[in-house]
Amino acid sequence: MYAFSYSNPQTAGEAAAASGQFLAGGQSLIPSMKLRLAQPGAIVDLNGVAELAGIRVSGAQLEIGAMTRHADVAASREVQAAIPALAQLAGGIGDRQVRARGTIGGSLANNDPAACYPSAVLGLGATVVTNQREIAADDFFQGMYTTALQEGELITAVRFPVPRAAAYLKFKQPASRFALVGVFVAQTAQGVRVAITGAGLSVFRHEGLEAALNQSFTPEAAAAVKIDDSELNSDLHASARYRAQLISVQAQRAVTQMLG
Repeated sequence: MYAFSYSNPQTAGEAAAASGQFLAGGQSLIPSMKLRLAQPGAIVDLNGVAELAGIRVSGAQLEIGAMTRHADVAASREVQAAIPALAQLAGGIGDRQVRARGTIGGSLANNDPAACYPSAVLGLGATVVTNQREIAADDFFQGMYTTALQEGELITAVRFPVPRAAAYLKFKQPASRFALVGVFVAQTAQGVRVAITGAGLSVFRHEGLEAALNQSFTPEAAAAVKIDDSELNSDLHASARYRAQLISVQAQRAVTQMLG
C-alpha cells in the first residue's frame, strides 16, 4: 500500500466535512489499495457513524441506511416483509465474510458492473439520498464504476418504493460470486421495470422486456423478446451471446416466480 492519512468521524456531519476517500465496508477499496490499483491520499472511515446504518419502513417506502451491512439487509424482517426479493439479493452477495462487512452505500458508490445492489435500486426505481440531494435511480448510474456522485458527496440512505411484486435471478460467476448476469424484475406503480447487471458496462434497464411484460406479464411474453447482444460484455467467463441467452432465461424465471 501507499502511505495515506486516516480519520474516523463519528457523525455524518463530520464525515461530510472531512476530505478524502470514503471507506465503507472496504470490500472493493482495500483489495485495490493492496494491489496498488488505488492510492488515495486520505481515508475517511465511515464505520463509526452509527446514524448511517439502519432499516426503516414508512408507509409504502423502505429506507436503508448507507452503512447497513448486506447480512443485516438479508436478515431483516422488515425487508423480508416489504421486499422479499431485496432480502434474497442481499443474502446471495459474495460469501458470509463479505456480507458481514460490505454495505449497500459502498456497493452503490462503487457501481461495479457485476454488482447485485444496483439492479435492485434501478429495478425498483429507488432514490439514492446523499448529504446534498436526492438522486433518482435512473439518473444515478452513469457507466462503469461511474455514478452521479460529486467529489465529497456522501450517500446517507436509499429509499425503495415497495413494489407489488419483485424477483431477482442471478447466474453467479463461480469464483467471485459476482453476477455473470443478474435480472431484477419489479411490478411497480408505474409499470414493470427490468434491470440487468453483469451483462454490460454498467447496470441498465431493458426496454424491450419492460414493454413486453407491461403488455402481458407472462414468461411467454419475456421469451418472445429478442435480446440484442451487440453491446453486451464478452470475456473469458461468457460470450455476449451467452449473456443474452441468460438475460432471456432469467427474465422468464423471474416472471414465473412472481406469478407463484
